[in-house]
Amino acid sequence: MGRAFCLSLPLDHPGGNYHDLQRRAPRLQPMVRNGRVKYNLQTSPRHPDVFCDDAVLLYSQFSTHWDALAHVGSMFDADGDGAPEVRYYNGYRGGVEIGASVPAVERAGMEPFAGATALGIERLAETGLQGRGVLVDLRRAFGDARRAVGYDDLMHTMDMQRVIVEAGDILCLHTGQTAVLLAQGAEPDPRWLDSAFCHLDGCDDRLLGWIENAGVAAIAADNFAVEAVPPSRRDDGVAYERLHELCLFKLGIPLGELWYLAELAQWLGEHGRSRFLLTAPPLRLPGAAGAPVTPVATV
Repeated sequence: MGRAFCLSLPLDHPGGNYHDLQRRAPRLQPMVRNGRVKYNLQTSPRHPDVFCDDAVLLYSQFSTHWDALAHVGSMFDADGDGAPEVRYYNGYRGGVEIGASVPAVERAGMEPFAGATALGIERLAETGLQGRGVLVDLRRAFGDARRAVGYDDLMHTMDMQRVIVEAGDILCLHTGQTAVLLAQGAEPDPRWLDSAFCHLDGCDDRLLGWIENAGVAAIAADNFAVEAVPPSRRDDGVAYERLHELCLFKLGIPLGELWYLAELAQWLGEHGRSRFLLTAPPLRLPGAAGAPVTPVATV
């Protein structure tokens, strides 16, 4: 029988406010039923049953999560008329298939809206993302200093750790960031948010070319964005997060962020392995641009 590793942070972690994204930890509260708080609630004096029921306000990309393909689009001249418009993977349109009811929400307040009627996170849940995970231990290779990991770094690390990535694999990158943030609790030292750990260099064209040609099914990391944010350089007319643009907009490769990989990485390293069974379906939340996930690795 295999050993299982939970690859999710508790959903109220990490602490802090990375890049001022304004995402918040889940707000859990008891459900109110017919004016009565449904926690330790005996619904009838004639019966001994006592019930608890919750409600939660959840930011879908605060903690361990998958980015849906609706998360990142691009200004793209799909019609060849010289006027770029908001487009997403496979040409889906902003304001039509993606966020058609956003103006109505802005007028009326935060009322329910359809979100993404195409490319929502529920599509990833419906296929039940599961496959062979392959882990590259960037922390073991480079330590905790901030580093934009390009093609040469990644290839060297894979060679040294005897990691082979094949088409259909789910590439997992261990940097150590979530382990440190988890240990630091609700108010982590900002240095561990902004100035530490490995991140893929989205400005390295050879790295982007390798990702495109490797045929990976998905990429997940235990840092905030998989790639370095801010990027190692900023070019006018070029996407700010180029790896996100490549994977989500151009290739249809989901990205996982803020995974907890420390215990799995340690076990794999001790046993001279890099591969495992990964089961990681997100919440089946229709229309969402991302959703929490509780990945499980089985070795």
